[in-house]
Amino acid sequence: MEGADTVARLQVREAPQRQPSVPFRSWSSPGIGTDPVSALPPPALSPSPSRITVDRTLIQDILEVVEQAAIASARLTGMGLKNEADAAAVEAMRERMYKIPMQGRIVIGEGERDEAPMLYIGEEVGSGTGPGVDFAVDPCEGTNLCANSQRGSMAVLAASDRGGLFNAPDFYMNKLAAPPAAKGKVDIRKSATENIKILSECLGMPADELVIVVMDRARHKDLIKEIRATGARVQPISDGDVQAAIACGFAGTGTHCLMGIGAAPEGVISAAALRALGGHFQGQLVYDPAVAQTSEWEGLTKEGNLARLAEMGITDPDRVYEADELACGEHVVFAASGITDGLLFDGVKFEKDCTRTSSLVISTLDSTARFTTTVHIKDGAQSIALR
Repeated sequence: MEGADTVARLQVREAPQRQPSVPFRSWSSPGIGTDPVSALPPPALSPSPSRITVDRTLIQDILEVVEQAAIASARLTGMGLKNEADAAAVEAMRERMYKIPMQGRIVIGEGERDEAPMLYIGEEVGSGTGPGVDFAVDPCEGTNLCANSQRGSMAVLAASDRGGLFNAPDFYMNKLAAPPAAKGKVDIRKSATENIKILSECLGMPADELVIVVMDRARHKDLIKEIRATGARVQPISDGDVQAAIACGFAGTGTHCLMGIGAAPEGVISAAALRALGGHFQGQLVYDPAVAQTSEWEGLTKEGNLARLAEMGITDPDRVYEADELACGEHVVFAASGITDGLLFDGVKFEKDCTRTSSLVISTLDSTARFTTTVHIKDGAQSIALR
């Protein structure tokens, strides 16, 4: 991407290893005959993860996490192996996470512990020392896109202080994403017609110049019809609504709004990015199979899903969540690396002497959005092209 930072690295660096435990003894200056263990200062106790926060030193590590996941998955791009591509990304992401000096925890991942061998909900990641960090991860967002070498697949995560990310259930979510100019003005409780009128006024654009992204699903038939009746244009997507939501936060992408129902966990990741960008995001859980219209909920009932939500502690299933409620931590970091080419960044490029990744990191720590191209240099490289 034009104007992006370009960074060259030989290998992903190793994080400091966890120090062995040392018995506590009175410390004194070393001298002849002094026990070398007692000559050491007492080891620092690891603080409770709830008492320390995400800091800027983690940003580079988090970037490398999504880069490694993207590279691993990209090796299977176009092979029609969506499950294998996802598994490769999961393994690479997890391996890199364990090298980071932190007390990490997966709050949104590949499923419950008995459903996923790695990056399951509640899994602790990292070296065991350092800041306490909660993660919402999607190692291969758009597995079908990756399997078929289509645009928009990426490795993505959101990170925040402990308790800073909503532990979204594996349900569906009605979503509304819009640019910063429309923040707090559009509302998911309003009709598509009303929101498009508001969006038009906020952006100073006629409705027929607005592009609304909607997942291409049978449940959105009426929504698409209503949007088109306003004069606005619809861009249907088969998968990967996270990138579409984030595109709403940047001017010049040609994407002005995301509407419709998608997966709830990905809604939290989108909310984290849009909160950091100052954009608009709202989400409302969907629990009625008649509304979700998905084969995955075949045999489930509205009453049964409401009971499941109650068991999870969600007492108001119709609540509308704002971005700063889904990603409520003091510090929030979003990171994504392209697996295939997309709207915001390119996919992984395998070259003779290097591998290139294109990524985006958005952070409330320093109010930045970094578009980064990384050149991963291979051993014995002889020629590295600038672009």
